[in-house]
Amino acid sequence: MKTKKVALITGASTGIGKEFAYIHAEKGGDLIIVARSKDKLEGIKNELETKYPIKVMVIAKDLSLSEAPKEIYDEVKKAGIEVNYLINNAGFGGLGKFHERDWEQDLMMINVNIVALTALTRLFLPDMVFRNEGKILNVSSTASLMPGPLQAVYFATKAYVTFFSNAIDEELHDTNVTVTTLMPGATETEFGRVSGMDKTPMFQKTVGARGVAEDGYNGMLVGKLDVISGINFSQKMMMAMIPFTPKKMVLSQIRKMQEVK
Repeated sequence: MKTKKVALITGASTGIGKEFAYIHAEKGGDLIIVARSKDKLEGIKNELETKYPIKVMVIAKDLSLSEAPKEIYDEVKKAGIEVNYLINNAGFGGLGKFHERDWEQDLMMINVNIVALTALTRLFLPDMVFRNEGKILNVSSTASLMPGPLQAVYFATKAYVTFFSNAIDEELHDTNVTVTTLMPGATETEFGRVSGMDKTPMFQKTVGARGVAEDGYNGMLVGKLDVISGINFSQKMMMAMIPFTPKKMVLSQIRKMQEVK
């Protein structure tokens, strides 16, 4: 009898994270869904358990709090659940000049985008290595490939996610555990509205969250290192030219793309 795979997904109440949950449920897998909003998570749980023969565990946690990752891990262990897929999707951004932005907001961003992702990876990865089985999908961004004036902290956090994930995937080369990095472009989620990016040229053409989630999920299943999703041909060309373009020119272009019109 085929054993069900369990996926733990952070930021699962909306956007790409919610789509990950639906994709995994459609494939018959059990879920642990994590976000701040218990009501939204319970709604997803009820819908998925009604529609599919699966079990969904809800964990309501604020990942900006330092104790949250260990509390999540302890709850999962207490429930006797083995996590096969860890999908670190939670993250947020914020627009504005670094010296003018609210420091507490940027600190929360660092805690969610970097600290929580790193801690959850560190907590669940040893179990995967011990079993010699497991997959991690860390959601980064195409923003990780360049500096981001007017989103200096966000771009930097995503650069950390990409390089951290790539490095530990190589460390695991002699195991059956893989780490995949998903790098979406501008995606149609609450991210744009919450960060203020929805009013900028960069977010005038967005792609659907479902397609991005499918690309990331399928890339994780086959152990791809990087998955770039949701960017058009002109954006691909721009990204390809970045290494050959003077950095000051790149910085100027990115700043203009992120200015509120």
